[in-house]
Amino acid sequence: MKTVDSAALCGALAAKFRIGEFSDHSNNGLQVASSRGAFSKVCSGVDATLPFFEEAARRGADLVVCHHGISWGDSLRRIDGLNYELVSFLVRHDIALWACHLPLDAHQELGNNAQICRALGLRGAEPFYHYHGETIGFRGELADPMRRADFLALVRERISPRTAAIEFGPETIRTVGVVSGGAADGISQAVAAGLDAYVSGEANLQSYNECLQRRGNMYAAGHYATERFGIRATGEWISSAFGIEHEFVDFDIPY
Repeated sequence: MKTVDSAALCGALAAKFRIGEFSDHSNNGLQVASSRGAFSKVCSGVDATLPFFEEAARRGADLVVCHHGISWGDSLRRIDGLNYELVSFLVRHDIALWACHLPLDAHQELGNNAQICRALGLRGAEPFYHYHGETIGFRGELADPMRRADFLALVRERISPRTAAIEFGPETIRTVGVVSGGAADGISQAVAAGLDAYVSGEANLQSYNECLQRRGNMYAAGHYATERFGIRATGEWISSAFGIEHEFVDFDIPY
């Protein structure tokens, strides 16, 4: 069985995503260590939850990588309740946890938004959407303009069949902004930038009213669904770069 030095792998991930350069509420990087000096199998998943950890252990993983980790600010100040269950499970099964939040959204190759742009066939992707001093999304153009109904069908096919549409903008779509997850407020930046459509994870009343009043189109494909892309690509990159086994654990959560 192929193994890779644990410190080397974690260091390569930190460098790949430039985690030290981001201001983020998530404590990105290695959040829970293990006693192992090497890793042989990684499971990737969106959220660091007990069901994910249990499935990773069942599949024989000694490293889990996720987008939403368990260490946010001082959230682990007390290791009790659910924090205790999460940490103790990893320790008992000697599984390490590596997490990456905003740097994964922003990455131009493996990131959620870059991967969604590729899935939708957007060309000329460039950075878009400023968030807490970082630019974490992308904008691009369809090869050919599409009617709104056809674009919605494309998003439902490539991202999630549950995608909801708020359509008060142009009836023909060519330019598209993409920001995964909980970025409903990005519709205002998309409209201000003159984009025909905005794809994100969640919609809310504010984004509906923004579309209504500012003539925007927004497509909400689900927080979870839009953030499967980057972490799965990260696991695949680990497997390709280091030769160890990878499996993506998908719970297909409808939120």
